[in-house]
Amino acid sequence: MKVPILIPSIFDHPFTYENSNRKLLKAGDFVKVPFGTKEVTGVVWNFEQKITKKIKIKKISKKIEVPKMNSKMMEFITWFSKYNIVPLGMVLKMTLLGKDVVDKSYEKEFFKFNIIKNQNKFKLNKEQDTSLKFLEKKGNQFNVSVLEGVTGSGKTLVYFERVKKIISKNVQALIMLPEIALSNQFSSRFKDFFGVYPAIWNSKTSIKNKKIIWKGLSQNKIKIVIGTRSALFLPFKKLQIIIVDEEHDVSYKQDEGVSYNARDMAITRASIENIPIHLVTSIPSVETYNNIVNKKYGLTTLKKRYREATLPNFEIINLNKNEPEKGKWIANKTIEKVKEHLKKNDQILFFLNRRGYAPFVVCKKCNDKFQCPNCSVNLIFHKKTHRLLCHYCGHQSSLKRKCKKDNLECNILMCGPGVERIYLELKKIFTDKKIEIFSSDSLREYDSVEDFINKIEKKKIDIIVGTQLISKGFHFPKLNCIVVVDADFSSHGYDLRSAEKNVQLYHQLSGRAGRASNNSTIYFQTFTPNDEILLNVSRNNPHLFLKNELNLRREKKLPPLYKLISLTISGNNKNIINQIALDLKFKLPKINDVDILGPVDTPIYKLKKRYRCRMLIRYPKNLFIQKYFSTVLKNTKIPYGIKLGVDVDPTNFS
Repeated sequence: MKVPILIPSIFDHPFTYENSNRKLLKAGDFVKVPFGTKEVTGVVWNFEQKITKKIKIKKISKKIEVPKMNSKMMEFITWFSKYNIVPLGMVLKMTLLGKDVVDKSYEKEFFKFNIIKNQNKFKLNKEQDTSLKFLEKKGNQFNVSVLEGVTGSGKTLVYFERVKKIISKNVQALIMLPEIALSNQFSSRFKDFFGVYPAIWNSKTSIKNKKIIWKGLSQNKIKIVIGTRSALFLPFKKLQIIIVDEEHDVSYKQDEGVSYNARDMAITRASIENIPIHLVTSIPSVETYNNIVNKKYGLTTLKKRYREATLPNFEIINLNKNEPEKGKWIANKTIEKVKEHLKKNDQILFFLNRRGYAPFVVCKKCNDKFQCPNCSVNLIFHKKTHRLLCHYCGHQSSLKRKCKKDNLECNILMCGPGVERIYLELKKIFTDKKIEIFSSDSLREYDSVEDFINKIEKKKIDIIVGTQLISKGFHFPKLNCIVVVDADFSSHGYDLRSAEKNVQLYHQLSGRAGRASNNSTIYFQTFTPNDEILLNVSRNNPHLFLKNELNLRREKKLPPLYKLISLTISGNNKNIINQIALDLKFKLPKINDVDILGPVDTPIYKLKKRYRCRMLIRYPKNLFIQKYFSTVLKNTKIPYGIKLGVDVDPTNFS
């Protein structure tokens, strides 16, 4: 009997095999089959690829005795493949562990994830209880509901209660979080509520634990998983609810490898499974806000902080009137404000979203900027290592250069501040205070990131100098003063979401202050005190910004009112990639109301020694144009060394 088998590889169709075993195979069964010179794991698929030429059909080696892939998961894989223009086999690969299934038994390991019943020390306040009842009233079939709440309002407790009630019926839940928010702090909160530490699925989870979780979910022995993007592809046997926390976070979008938006794909999986999904946020993404306005999503809000904590005050420090001294970046007025907070034993955060010491370096004599030889970006000076570093490809070089003007050594000028520069400035001002940097560079130096976070929690650090890493979901009880060193809201012309990202970032950042206090302040140092985005942040009225942003996007025919597909062509020869892009544009179908913009060089036109150009396909959101374009893309032969990247609903335009 001939059987279609999907292989976890680059192919967009199943292969035909012969089943000579006595066991009847059904769609979703896992099998071992010969493929090339290897034996690989495959899945019995639900449609067969038409064979147009005579070929020798190989035999299935054996059936793997594990729970089969259910029909809803197969439907999700198929839909994901069509929507994101990704080969079926590549999507299947995302559901497996290293292209394989887990057939080993882990029965003795599952008990550590057993939820302890009647474990509840927490009582919801009136607002939280109202939100919980709203979500419950929506029922247990497919619906999208948004739980919006100011930072520190106790949104997590609300959805924990919702999940607890649902899994009591012997079903499963998926809670999705951005990678950085999945900290020990969150695990501790989970343990306090459910009585056990959660099953965590992210890039740091060991292979053994991944096998235990994969197996436990496929047998309904593990009830809740807390995970990042990839957790969406786990083999739940009885998935009954999905929570997407921090739904606005850009890290739900995967840009490298297979491009997809995990939040949007989670909504699709919930729809196919016919289960509820709750999007949780302190400020909705523009896409989510648009669906709220159009009544596609339900909305419930928490307007007060938990346990009566108040929201922080906002104060703008106008640098036109309070300019820092030459060679310094912190205004005297800011220093005085910080001293007042330190007298009250408050913890301080200086926020600057720039790693290193100086964002770019120039020679005073020849005006030459020190740029990466592999990428079209400036090299960033890191004082700790005394090296210039590219944050895209990792290239490092010395500061010593010969000047193009006189062939002598360059006369170096460090331009702008990074966190290292602010740190050194603060060390000179507050000599008796414990000051530390919180960035991806500094965290690598610690044996444990959690130890560093515990030091901040217990106020063993007085002043933190941090990048956007610190804005994500941490709870620091003594943090009552935040200084935004450079509140520059100038948008990148190439990034249609820059205003939205800025508002979300500073809104999240403000949520770190005053979580256990009634007197906290955020100070914005800026040369543009009347900037509209800054005023929106300080008014703490995100819906006003979202309404205006939606109108602007409508006027400009941009998402979420229209949709985009990005086609990026990259290679070692700039002229060749431009010609290939033009040839491809000519082949793409011409459809009414569909615009093909470009090709043009990407803003970072060279990355890791490869030149890049891009086309954007813009189309009305009611059209599903992927079926027309995917056929052309599949049949287009791309020369060796050239890469074509397809990104549906892109968020990164650099």
